[in-house]
Amino acid sequence: MVGCVSDAYWVPEGVDITVPDASRVYDYALGGVHNFAVDREFWHRAEAAFPGAGLVARANRAFLGRAVRWLANAGVRQFLDIGSGIPTLGNVHEVAQEANPDARVMYVDLDPIAVQQSRSLLTGNPYARVIEGDLRKPDSILYHPDVLQLLDFAEPVAVLTVAVLHFVPDEAEPATIVERIGESLVGGSFLVISHLGPAVTPDGRKQQEKARQLYEKTPTPVVIRDAGEIADLVGDQFELIEPGIVSATDWHPDPDEADDPPQPTALVTIARKR
Repeated sequence: MVGCVSDAYWVPEGVDITVPDASRVYDYALGGVHNFAVDREFWHRAEAAFPGAGLVARANRAFLGRAVRWLANAGVRQFLDIGSGIPTLGNVHEVAQEANPDARVMYVDLDPIAVQQSRSLLTGNPYARVIEGDLRKPDSILYHPDVLQLLDFAEPVAVLTVAVLHFVPDEAEPATIVERIGESLVGGSFLVISHLGPAVTPDGRKQQEKARQLYEKTPTPVVIRDAGEIADLVGDQFELIEPGIVSATDWHPDPDEADDPPQPTALVTIARKR
C-alpha cells in the first residue's frame, strides 16, 4: 500500500476516527491514502479472515470502470453515484468525461471525509459535484437542490450503487429503496449494482463468515445476498442487461484483465429502466 494519511490529519467535525468506516476501509483496500489506523487495522483483520477480500475489492473497482465506459458508449450522459466513497484512480467522472466531456456526475456519500476529498478533487469541474447523503433516505438525495441543478431527470440517468447495497440491512427494505429510485427515472435509464455474494466453497464460506462477523462490530454490518436476492432488489421496473447477474470478473471482461482470478463473491449487474 502507498503511504496513508497521518491520524493527525484534519478531519471534519464530528468524524470519529476511533471506529472503522466502510468508505475508508475500502479506500485502504484499493491502495488509497485517506484512512486511519483503525481502518487499516480492521482491513488487515478482515483480509486475514477472508484472504480473497483484496481481490474482491479490486474486481469491484475494475467493474465500475468498465460499467461506466459501457454506459457512456451507450449514450448515457448523466451519472448518480450513490455510495461513491473516497476518490481514487479511475473515478466515475474521469471515465465518463473521457468518453463525453459534457457528461455530468453527481457523487453521494455518507462519510464526510469522502465528501470533503471529492469536493477538493472536483474543484473547477462544472459537470461533477458531490453531496453528503444516505442511500437509506433516497428522497433526500433525489430532491437535493444540487442534484436537481446538475441532473435532468427528464433524460436518462445511470444510478450507480457499487459495493453499497450490502451495507443496507433487510429491515431497511433495500428493495423499496431501489424501487423509489426507479420511480424517479425515465425509461432508458440504468441501475448499476455490485454486491457481496456468498462464497462457493465450504472453506470460502467459513472464511467469509469470519469477515462478516468482524463487520458486525462496526456501524455498517454486511449482508451477503445471492443472485436471486439481488434480482429481487432490482425488481420489476428494470430489465437485466446481458449477461445478467454475474461475478465482476465475468461482466464484459477487459482483455487486459483476462488473467485476473475469478471473484464469485463480487456479484454485479446492470439493468435498464423499462
